[in-house]
Amino acid sequence: MKQQILALSTFLLCITCSVETKAQQTPAFHIGIKGGANFTKTSAGSSSLEGKYGFGYQGGIMTRMDIGRLYVQGEALFNKRKTSFDSKDGSSPKLTWNSVDVPIVIGYKLINDKDFNVRAFAGGVYSYALKNNLSTSKALQDGFKNFDKSNIGITGGIGIDYKNFSADLRYETGLSSISKEFKSKPHSFTLGIGYFLF
Repeated sequence: MKQQILALSTFLLCITCSVETKAQQTPAFHIGIKGGANFTKTSAGSSSLEGKYGFGYQGGIMTRMDIGRLYVQGEALFNKRKTSFDSKDGSSPKLTWNSVDVPIVIGYKLINDKDFNVRAFAGGVYSYALKNNLSTSKALQDGFKNFDKSNIGITGGIGIDYKNFSADLRYETGLSSISKEFKSKPHSFTLGIGYFLF
């Protein structure tokens, strides 16, 4: 009788542990808002120009699906990007453009606590340019007269979560040029801060 009770108790314990483990692995879906700053430069695309980082900003929404330590995060962000160039003729032409960016990343929680997480992530970015504005420069006018609307890039970085607050630092580089004539690819560092509504 004691052996049967012990076997039954062990069986129930195994079921309880299994249910608890599966509950922890059940995907949890979150939606939040996000804003931040970006520092962008473009490869010059010309021997007479040298690209420099410029300060811009971003804002939008984010979603995350948690599956244990793994997660998938998607965002829809409005970005205002600015960059400038040093020219051999002494001028400093500037380039500004607005875009809607849709990054989708897969991440892993290096520290996975109830209220505090440390994360690493990587993924892809689709960017659609809305408007571009450039200073009067023959080199830029020739290169950016056909500003490409759609661009693809890759991104990666690290982040932390504290309760509903989230912050990350990421690097992004374009795989396609923002102008085929100018052969210029954007490179950005972004610091973002977000808050999950649930």
